[in-house]
Amino acid sequence: MVQYVLPEHSNNHGTLHGGILMDWIMLTGSITSFKFANGPAVLGATDSIDFLNPVKIGEIVVLESWVEYAGNSSIEVAVRVHSEDGETDEKKLITLSYMAFVAVDKNVKSRKIEARLSASSTVERELIDRAEERKTRRLPEIKKRQRNVSNIADETESSRLVFNTTKMVLPEDAFYGKFMSVGKLMKYIDESAAILAKRFSKGVLVTGSLDDLFFYAPLNVGNLIEFKAGITHVGTRSLELAIKVDSYDTQTGESSHACTAFLTYVKVDEAGNPVPVPEFTPETPYEIRLWKEAERRKVKRRARVERAKRLADDYLNEYKKVSSRSNKKD
Repeated sequence: MVQYVLPEHSNNHGTLHGGILMDWIMLTGSITSFKFANGPAVLGATDSIDFLNPVKIGEIVVLESWVEYAGNSSIEVAVRVHSEDGETDEKKLITLSYMAFVAVDKNVKSRKIEARLSASSTVERELIDRAEERKTRRLPEIKKRQRNVSNIADETESSRLVFNTTKMVLPEDAFYGKFMSVGKLMKYIDESAAILAKRFSKGVLVTGSLDDLFFYAPLNVGNLIEFKAGITHVGTRSLELAIKVDSYDTQTGESSHACTAFLTYVKVDEAGNPVPVPEFTPETPYEIRLWKEAERRKVKRRARVERAKRLADDYLNEYKKVSSRSNKKD
């Protein structure tokens, strides 16, 4: 998928909105899983997404997607995103994300996938093995699905920094039939969290990352969705927010917990350089518990981003080599 970044895709800093990019990533992955499974597939989980470089208005975003593993009904999909400057031909890696989809029927029940993958090289074997490892790592959280679906308590009500909003799922939000596009959901999640982050920081913010995310219940057209956002940690130049997503079925009156996302935002100046955010000290037992949990996530996130930056450097160096060989041939 190739997208040209227009002003309507940007934040007030003139760079691509994180929620828009997540929408494109999820849409690309959804199309790939749909084609492989010969029918609809819902997103069950996504590994962390770290945004390594900003994308400016006028640049081109290229999203490449492929299947790395297929089980009886599950599909592991990878999406790599890079940007291109049409004037300078500069290419930058933006992110590499991994998602787990489940093929479903019209009743949202898992169905068997006929297609199968087989490795034809050592590289492909390694990709399949790593995808299987990711699937195994997610299993403990997936086993909690039924318990998490019914967790509709407002866990942010004990925090002093909260923001709640409600939206109805419209036909325009659907990817296939009555299922809400998970990309649209991520866009709304990012927008809701960013409102609270901006109210607190009083400045320009950019989305830094999304931690591992699990989806417990599908969202259908006609559902009401409540987004409950709360600030969980404030650093020197960045802050973390948790946003809990609950849905309400207007036909049956049933409520369910769809997911809980953890996002980080970085405050920047007009030149795009990180700048300090206001200080905040947790006071209530609930805020202190959230703060400690966020600090543990922050340590993991920092190590993860460092690995991703090395990947970005390798990607850029390989691109330069390919470009150099191409120029010599010309």
